[in-house]
Amino acid sequence: MHKLPSEMFTVGVQSPGGPEALSVFKTPIPLPGKKDVLIKVYAAGVNGADLREREGKYPVPPGAPEIMGLEVSGRIVAVGKSCKRFKIGDFVCALLIGGGYAEYTIAPEGQCMTIPDGVSLVDAAGLPEVFCTVWTNMMDRCRLKAGETVLIQGGTSGIGYAAIKIAKAFGAEVFATARNKKKCEAILKFGADHAINYKTESFLEVVQKVTNGRGVDVIIDIIGGDYLPKEIELLAHEGRLMIINLRGGKMAEIDFSLIHSKHLTVTGARLRPRSTAEKSEICGALEKHVWPKFKDRIITPETYAVFPFADAADAHRLMESSNHIGKILLTP
Repeated sequence: MHKLPSEMFTVGVQSPGGPEALSVFKTPIPLPGKKDVLIKVYAAGVNGADLREREGKYPVPPGAPEIMGLEVSGRIVAVGKSCKRFKIGDFVCALLIGGGYAEYTIAPEGQCMTIPDGVSLVDAAGLPEVFCTVWTNMMDRCRLKAGETVLIQGGTSGIGYAAIKIAKAFGAEVFATARNKKKCEAILKFGADHAINYKTESFLEVVQKVTNGRGVDVIIDIIGGDYLPKEIELLAHEGRLMIINLRGGKMAEIDFSLIHSKHLTVTGARLRPRSTAEKSEICGALEKHVWPKFKDRIITPETYAVFPFADAADAHRLMESSNHIGKILLTP
């Protein structure tokens, strides 16, 4: 640690507000605990939670640093006494509880992953949060299997593209939604079988028509609100609805007789508050099951734009506009 500077640049806000509230500050470099590593950040992913945290509207879990940022890639520059897998000099991407918008950040060793073969160090920063979220929710909790059908809302978001690629890689038939022709074309490029323009089409009607009224086995929802009753109607017998976000609202009127009669599972989950042990298990599953598919180019990263820390406000404005397709990254 004596070879490292005492301070680092970070991106943050002095008081909650819009993108213009973001600025670059100097703060002390954090020290790793015995089971942590210190990473020199090469890139950090921008996620929807960052926007809400900037606005002061996100419940930050206990123990999270004040610095926002849920995923990074970089080089390990210090390791805790109990670390066994990684060493100084190793390049990793990591899932964080916070602290990614900084030149240096702390990560539990178990939440660090090798960089997948064929993925650049910068692009790797956009993988941990969305791929961990999709894997634990779609594959573990919803048990999506080869031959089943899945509907993914918001197919060009970070969650959306990761869900499409994982679902296709593991043999599912994929429906996905987006708001315009350009984004629907991107969804098909990602590998989806069916792209639905939700501005001009009803996803309920389109899926029912294509599936001859059967519906889908799994729905990955980042909208909530008035989407929820339609999704309950659309699920096939033994279907599973996973609610990851509620951008469209927290309340909905749902016909529970459909849940009862069709044996449906309706669930939701958040990744950030989970324990280090749980997150480490998810990271290990990604390295085992998903990372090899990057080597074979079955799955590829989708980086839309990269901004320097000084332009973090522009990165947040782009995220808020929903004009992006894939991931937005920051670099120190």
